[in-house]
Amino acid sequence: MKTHVLRPLILAIVLVSCHLLFRHFYVPDDFGVNGKNFTFGFYRAGSIDDWKAIPVKYKGKELCAECHEEQYESNMASKHSIIQCENCHGPAMDHAETEEPLTIDKSRGLCLRCHAALPYPGSQRSELPAIDPEEHNVGMECAECHNPHKPSLEDM
Repeated sequence: MKTHVLRPLILAIVLVSCHLLFRHFYVPDDFGVNGKNFTFGFYRAGSIDDWKAIPVKYKGKELCAECHEEQYESNMASKHSIIQCENCHGPAMDHAETEEPLTIDKSRGLCLRCHAALPYPGSQRSELPAIDPEEHNVGMECAECHNPHKPSLEDM
């Protein structure tokens, strides 16, 4: 073979060899032991214990119901029953043990995530009432007129 073909071939072989050698020493032995597919197998088996050691931040609506039964029942009877309490009240983390108050997000932006009317056809969600944030009570928080646990004005 001529050198102009041989040199790139040797360079490619050296690069692949360096990559494989680096991978052999750098990748942990427990990596990919759960299968060799791209969906589930490419993680380190030891990381399972690492992930289990991270405290759970969001506990779910059922935990809230244990102490806040009246608010829970009110919420479950409203159109907001599909929304987790922690979406507005923040992550519960160890709230049940310490009873520290949670920070409530009363910002207008939180409500507008779902209730802002979008300016293009077909964007209106089927059952959510939408408002134009530029016209509807500009400068006011939604909770000044609406009780998030009973969102319709009739239930105030």
